[in-house]
Amino acid sequence: MTLRRDLLMYVGLAAVLAVALVVLLLVGPRWLATPVPDNSPAAAPAADARKIHARLFYVDPDGEHLVAVEQEVPYGEGTIEQAKRILEAELAAPPADHLSAIPAGTKLKALYLTSKGEAYVDLSRELQSNHPGGTTGETLTVYSLVDTLTANLPAITGVQLLIDGKEIDSLAGHLDLRRPFEQNLIYANRQSSP
Repeated sequence: MTLRRDLLMYVGLAAVLAVALVVLLLVGPRWLATPVPDNSPAAAPAADARKIHARLFYVDPDGEHLVAVEQEVPYGEGTIEQAKRILEAELAAPPADHLSAIPAGTKLKALYLTSKGEAYVDLSRELQSNHPGGTTGETLTVYSLVDTLTANLPAITGVQLLIDGKEIDSLAGHLDLRRPFEQNLIYANRQSSP
């Protein structure tokens, strides 16, 4: 009698476990995949509102130098993401009373960072095709990008420009761009405010 009772108890327990497993397999994935809505009103805007102050470099009214302008830019997690946010701000329309050294329409395609701190900045072809030319113009374009990254992010020690993922010899025939450039603030003559 005890053997039969033990056997019935084990069969009953197995049946309960089997039903529980079936229910878990059918209901569990939906339960695990359903996100819990965050109904707090401040949760979403707080993440988007986080900003840092960065020095962006624009062409001075004399047309011969760069001027550093302090601006708020969106926060990016880590050096690469922060570098992208800073470059996107540099590529956007400049503040009033300033001129951009970057040709109109230039977009950031990608950014890579080596273990040596060299940033490879991949930009759209407008950087070269819309460039006005000239030694000074080309120098200011290159150093507005280089100095913006190196002045704001100490982890970046040099910047090499790429167009559509490829090395280029030059933007307009004056500077050899086949190597990374280090920070050179000689072209930045003063600091401005927005």
